[in-house]
Amino acid sequence: MLGLLSKDIEQLRSSPDSLLPGCQYFCKARDVTTFGLLDKIWEHKGSIFRAAEKLGFQWQKYEGRDPRLEGMDDLSGTEIPLHYLFKMAAHTIHLVVFYERSGNYLWHGPLRLKRNMDRKFAPFRKLQFGRYAGAYSSSDLVHMTVDGLKLKIPRDPLQFLSAVSHSRFLECRYKEARSFFKLYPEDTSLEGIEFRKKAKALLHLAASTLHSLGVTFWISSGTCLGWYRQCSIIPYSKDVDLGIFIQNYKPDLVPAFQKAGLPLKHKFGKVEDSLELSFLGKDDVKLDIFFFYEEDDYMWNGGTQAKSGKKFKYLFPKFTLCWTEFLELKVQVPCETIDYLEANYGKNWNVPVKVWDWKNSPSNVQPNGLWPVDEWDEVIQLY
Repeated sequence: MLGLLSKDIEQLRSSPDSLLPGCQYFCKARDVTTFGLLDKIWEHKGSIFRAAEKLGFQWQKYEGRDPRLEGMDDLSGTEIPLHYLFKMAAHTIHLVVFYERSGNYLWHGPLRLKRNMDRKFAPFRKLQFGRYAGAYSSSDLVHMTVDGLKLKIPRDPLQFLSAVSHSRFLECRYKEARSFFKLYPEDTSLEGIEFRKKAKALLHLAASTLHSLGVTFWISSGTCLGWYRQCSIIPYSKDVDLGIFIQNYKPDLVPAFQKAGLPLKHKFGKVEDSLELSFLGKDDVKLDIFFFYEEDDYMWNGGTQAKSGKKFKYLFPKFTLCWTEFLELKVQVPCETIDYLEANYGKNWNVPVKVWDWKNSPSNVQPNGLWPVDEWDEVIQLY
């Protein structure tokens, strides 16, 4: 529906009366019409259901746990409405409820059928939303009249539509994190608390810098492990790790970080091979950016030993990107998280390892030759 509107968006905004009379959009043949609802501005919630019943609609409500109450203190349990389906004859209207989350983004939950619910109530496989939870950047909404109905739509409908295909959202695994901390109590020392605070600030700064450049990234290595294993920064990791696909590299990336107050610490490799950047944050907290290269059946990032020119290669199974909320930030992670972590840390990734040798400890590391000495000035830069 929004796709149809986007084609005529300027005309609808400037002179809606110039469009052909009659029902041009809502009356197109389709099995499902989908609407989004912002929970915080949805008024008169009960009246819509009474009105629908009077018109002859059947409807179902689909609820789930409120993720905004989940956390290390286990306050979850409250259920909230996530989806509504209205059915009349062969047509289904799908209402997707969006909630604001603390990372300044919109979230909708998955549509899950509970026991004893009618599994033939609607063509569930044809629903565009609900297979997974989804996350979207907050968007300005504009008023518009379409086929005589007053609606609000995203100011940039094409941007919203393009986000749908990569909107899948993964919650942090708080239950598993609580179990982890029972076995391995959290570091509550002043040093540990201070590092987590600094790492959080560095991650937020890095994210805003990369967003300003339009560069897609994800949390990688130890930062990804901390999110998945304990919903927190690993205090003895001493750095923040990000991954970027090499095709998303931009030459102005280094100047942008330097302008943000993060001087370049080292640059290894080159765009064609094994690029790695490291920036120095406040109080010696390091930001490492690993660039990933794609082969036919795997992905990899490179490593370089400065003193010897030795090259290393870290192999990963292919992965896609999902959204999560980490340290009050909407950020991307590998959807296939366990495969990603097992590649790097082995089957025992859930057991803390405080002594880590980047050349030998990873399960997926392999030698990758030597840099030619005449290239060292380009591929081994220390600052």
